[in-house]
Formats: sequence, structure tokens, C-alpha cells
Amino acid sequence: MKAIRINKHGGPEVLEHEDIATPEAGAGQVSIKVATAGLNYIDTYHRTGLYPVELPLTLGLEGSGTVESVGADVSEFSAGDRVAWSGCPGSYAEYVVASADKIVQIPDGLAFESAAACMLQGMTTHYLSHSTYPLKQSDTALVHAAAGGVGLILIQVAKMLGARVIGTCGTEDKADLAREAGADEVILYTEQDFEAETRRLTDGIGVDVAYDSVGKSTWEKSMNCLRPRGYLVLFGNSSGAVPPIDPLLLSQKGSLFLTRPTLVSHTQTRDELLGRANEILSWVDSGKLNIRIDRTVPLADAADAHRALESRATKGKVLIQP
Repeated sequence: MKAIRINKHGGPEVLEHEDIATPEAGAGQVSIKVATAGLNYIDTYHRTGLYPVELPLTLGLEGSGTVESVGADVSEFSAGDRVAWSGCPGSYAEYVVASADKIVQIPDGLAFESAAACMLQGMTTHYLSHSTYPLKQSDTALVHAAAGGVGLILIQVAKMLGARVIGTCGTEDKADLAREAGADEVILYTEQDFEAETRRLTDGIGVDVAYDSVGKSTWEKSMNCLRPRGYLVLFGNSSGAVPPIDPLLLSQKGSLFLTRPTLVSHTQTRDELLGRANEILSWVDSGKLNIRIDRTVPLADAADAHRALESRATKGKVLIQP
């Protein structure tokens, strides 16, 4: 089968379109013919070596497709089932073998593309808004990268929960998308100081929570946007890793809370995974939640998809299709 592999760390140019052996399902596993794989920032971290991985590696953790075969001890799935997943290595390929406890059934009427596009980013949004900091009616949230894959979903879910949303974007067309998703205010960080503008928009009080996936270039100002006892939620580092932080800084700025959560920690059990995934999939299937797909690229052109994501040229989800 064809797959996208890395044999060394580096830029998008290290992605190689290779022929490798088609994997076979073992006990507790399912073999899946991949319809669509999802591109996520974590894929770029694996590629660069920011998150250490053993090489060579077939990239990709997310996707959707059709069950080809099941291994021993698998009773929940059978050949022909339409499924989606997140956290299954090797998804940039024509076939992937996944642990049966990591995949979920997708609704009959939901397109493979929509299902693949909402798994990692949708479940990330779910835990951010329901568990890390459970948003409620009176809250105001600052959402960075508001026109990105997570940002557009997070705005919609925050509005479902009754919160006020202040988004940040780099361009006016991205700001338009954030507004269409429901953002109450949008700050163009290329033209305005988002810290000063956030303070102005909250009458100097600050926001209850800052959802920051950008990291190095934003974390400090994000912290300054918080009200006393506010939450700084760092869940990504698209601009680079955040440096070490002195805990005393949290007390000096108003007894703040700081967390660096992951999806893995919020889908530790099968029940938790199904609860988050099924709710997100049902919202998308019913039209309650809109997933914006920016582009779909052929598997052989995965490097171009990485370049687009890292250059901030994308508005929504990028998919990779065998």
C-alpha cells in the first residue's frame, strides 16, 4: 500500500510517499481502508521531532474509513462498518490497523470527510469546554486562532453553552469566518494589541478563560487577559513551546490557574471516548455543529498540506485523501 513516511526529522520535505506492507489486524485490532485522514498540528510536531517518536514512522493519527477485517477478540465491529478515529498512528496511508477500543461508529448519513474532520479537533473542543474549564452562561472566553480547525468549533460550542467569545485572527477574511461561527468580538492581532483590546472589551475585568493553542508568542499576554482566578489553558504550541513558568507569576497576577491538557488524558476510558465522540458526531450529523473543511489534498501531496498549515494559510480543517 501507499503511505506517507518520515525517515528523519525536518521540514515538510522529509515526507516520503512510499510503498510499504499492508498491515494486518491482530487480536483486539481492526483493519480499516482509509477514506480520509485528518491533518493536525501534532503531525507537524512528530515530523520535526518536537514530540519524540521512533523512526521510521507513518504519520497521522486521525481519519475515517471502512472496516476491512477484524482480529480475534473483537465483537463490537465487523467488516463493512463505517468508522472514525483519533489517536491511531499510521493514518496517512491506504490502510491502517487500529485498536478496536480507539474507533467509533459514524452515523449512516454523515460523510467520511465530515467524520474525519471532527474527531481530534471536535473531541479537543469538547474536553476544553466541558471538562478543562466548563463554560457557562456568564463566562467570557478568549479563543486564539479563532478561524482554525479547533477555533471555529470551539466558538460554536462556547455559544451553545451561553458564553461570550472574543476571538483572535490574523486577517479580515479569517475574522469573518470567526464571526460567522458566532464570535461576539474578533481582534485582528496583526493590527491591534490583543491584550489591550481584550481588557477594553471586558471593561478592564479580563476573561474567565483563555484557550491558547499558539503558545510561545501569545501565552504571556493571554495570562494578562485573565480576571483574578482565571484559567490559562495552553493546548498547543503552533508558534513554539512555552518557556518554563515561575509558579509565583500565577499568584502575582491574581491566583491564576494554568493547565496544559491533552486529548489522551480526556479519553482514558472507552466510555469517555464514546461520550465525547458520539456527542460531537451527532451535533455534526444533525447540523447543530458546522465543520469547515478548508481543503482536501491527495496523499502524495501531504507535504503541501503541512506547508499550508504551518504558514497559517488554512481556514478550517485540512484533509488528506488516499
